[in-house]
Amino acid sequence: MPSRPVRVLTVDDQARFREAAKSMVAGTPGFVMAGESSDGASALRMARELDPDLVLVDVRMDGMDGIETTRRLTEDDPTRVVLLVSGDDLSALSEQVRGSGAAAVLRKHWLSPRMLRGLWVALRKR
Repeated sequence: MPSRPVRVLTVDDQARFREAAKSMVAGTPGFVMAGESSDGASALRMARELDPDLVLVDVRMDGMDGIETTRRLTEDDPTRVVLLVSGDDLSALSEQVRGSGAAAVLRKHWLSPRMLRGLWVALRKR
């Protein structure tokens, strides 16, 4: 009996990254795009409705930033794997990320189907 696909929610205020993430997820066997959001508040609502397994959250967004969004997503469901992604240098983020509940932090351009599958295998909590 095949297991259900890994459901992914992408949260980023840049439509270009959301489109790239959608293509990457579509090209990753065993993964499906559950939804996409352009801000933290709508991501929290969508996560409650869609129950994604994996959430990709941009660090820098207007309004509720990715760190706070991640903190709330993981408080709502501690089994959810949340990856913070950034186009910026990650060395400046290490202090901010502690305590957010993020399973990992990575550069946006590092994401690929292989990376996504590897992170899921290493970090899944269910």
